Amino acid sequence: MHLTKYILLYLSCLIILPSQSFANPPPAYEGRRLYVSYCQLCHGTEGKGDGALAKSMQINPADLTTTVRSRSDTILTKIITGNGKQTITGRDRHNILSEAMPEWKDIFNDKQVKALIAYLRFLGSAKHELMGDPKVGYNLYQQYCQVCHGVEGDGDGIMTQLMGIMPMDHTNPNETNSLNNHELEKSILDGKGKFMPAWRHILSQSDVEALISYIRLLSH
Repeated sequence: MHLTKYILLYLSCLIILPSQSFANPPPAYEGRRLYVSYCQLCHGTEGKGDGALAKSMQINPADLTTTVRSRSDTILTKIITGNGKQTITGRDRHNILSEAMPEWKDIFNDKQVKALIAYLRFLGSAKHELMGDPKVGYNLYQQYCQVCHGVEGDGDGIMTQLMGIMPMDHTNPNETNSLNNHELEKSILDGKGKFMPAWRHILSQSDVEALISYIRLLSH
């Protein structure tokens, strides 16, 4: 009886919550879009500097999975935009990684640069690969998950107050990184505990993979 009540509450929330409940995508989500459009050809899909254009141009872009870790956001901003000089030597920070690195100061605004850096941070610290398309995952998350996990993914959805539950905070990398992709996939498909529903006959395999990819980006 209690489960039926919760299901009815859940369905009623889906009806009364309009489209304005959709969240602004997390910075790393937007950063990935920019990376795919502007950076991937040279730096590669995983940021290792092995993109198709780099090979044809015979250049050696930086391996972003390692070089980004030791640089501050301020330095990365200067490298990306081409603005600013090194504090000590006075040399241009731009091209410090590669002579073939373009200047993006007239292409990206400040918000886009920050988003791109957020995704670079993800590339440099990710423990699990992105399985599917986060763009698809974003829409699915807002449709099926935000009612419990929250619009921003931090576990404060409307159902948490109605049911007195504490869903996983998907913005906390300590929580999401502790589960591999297979474990997240199993939780989504088969449910977990008393309140996490099973989505096996509602979501396709590609849907689940897209959701997992979006969840990975939520913590950046």
